[in-house]
Amino acid sequence: MTTSRRALLGIAAAAPAAARRHFSPNDRIGIGLIGGGGRGRYHLSDLSKLKAENIAVTAVCDVHHPALTAMAERAGAAFSTAVRKTTVYRELLGWSEVDAVIIASPDFTHAEILAEAVRAGKDVYCEKPMATNFTDAKRAFHAVRQAQQVVQIGTQRRSEPGLMGAAKLMRQGVLGRVTRVDMEVNFQEPRWRRDYSAIRAEDVDWPRFLFGRSDRPFEARRLREWQLFRDYTNGLPGLWMSHYIDLVPWFLGTPYPRSAVASGGVFFWKDGRETEDVFQALLEYPNDCLVRWAMSLTNSAPVRNAWYGTRGILDCEALKITGAGSKTADRIASDIAIEKVETDTHMENFLRCVRSRKTPRADIQAGFSHAVAGIMSAEALRTGRRVTFDAERLEIV
Repeated sequence: MTTSRRALLGIAAAAPAAARRHFSPNDRIGIGLIGGGGRGRYHLSDLSKLKAENIAVTAVCDVHHPALTAMAERAGAAFSTAVRKTTVYRELLGWSEVDAVIIASPDFTHAEILAEAVRAGKDVYCEKPMATNFTDAKRAFHAVRQAQQVVQIGTQRRSEPGLMGAAKLMRQGVLGRVTRVDMEVNFQEPRWRRDYSAIRAEDVDWPRFLFGRSDRPFEARRLREWQLFRDYTNGLPGLWMSHYIDLVPWFLGTPYPRSAVASGGVFFWKDGRETEDVFQALLEYPNDCLVRWAMSLTNSAPVRNAWYGTRGILDCEALKITGAGSKTADRIASDIAIEKVETDTHMENFLRCVRSRKTPRADIQAGFSHAVAGIMSAEALRTGRRVTFDAERLEIV
């Protein structure tokens, strides 16, 4: 008999939200890490450098037992504390020693775990993309709004000093009217391929990994290379575009695309992957701005991030604004070097907001905005059709 999705995920969504906790400077913040892979290990290393924030990793969760054990041992050594461990994230959400969680599990689990975590009264740092399908994205968005927990989405470019300086100028209208944005990222490598020869079925809580998305026999490659399969990701729009498209609502103040078209496919790395190695999307925003985002894994051309306005051009890679291309009377006369903003890191910002109850830099609106853009682009690629968004009803059409 197949384990039902409801049994796997539990019924936490039906439970009332827990009371919000307020922390004094002397209160230790206990953190639960959900996901013991590469991002989880990165966050553990990051947290171990932030002990001055009076924190400790008190619990970890992963479906792969060796990764779970290793993460628990690292966390215990880093914070000199007992660390509870489980393959069931709902158990972790119920532990009183966990005040906040970091969601670093595969992309397709982010939104549902986020929704359950805030309903359980936990503050959350959720890796990008916030969601890979729209139903989950909308549910998580409303759950966070209702629970009013502190939520930081892991689009950490919002804490990059140079981009914070650029955002400040852009919000002041330094470029005049911005009508076009051109972004692309390139690698020449079979990205996300991993060695899975040591992964054994007996070491994996396989039904928990599947998360109710599909019912299939154990397959080590799917556990280790989930980024290559459609059941677990919406491809390059979620895996990479989320970081870049997040700049559009941040810089221009317009949260959602009006429409999206896309093209791409597996053009070179014919290794059984289902997610594209060449991709391009065109997104039109309501303020009459067209955004092109492209990525390929077939050539290592330079990264491009250019914003075209009536007064000139912003080059986000060079952190410079010039009057290039403008013939208006108010053309930018002298090049502007963008000043970097002195700030704390993305994780520091989250932890300090947990204590102060302020809104972090990449809040749930930022997460929902980039999720909508990524999901629209992935759907446009899948269907070969133009996808539109109704911002009043919050619905993809």
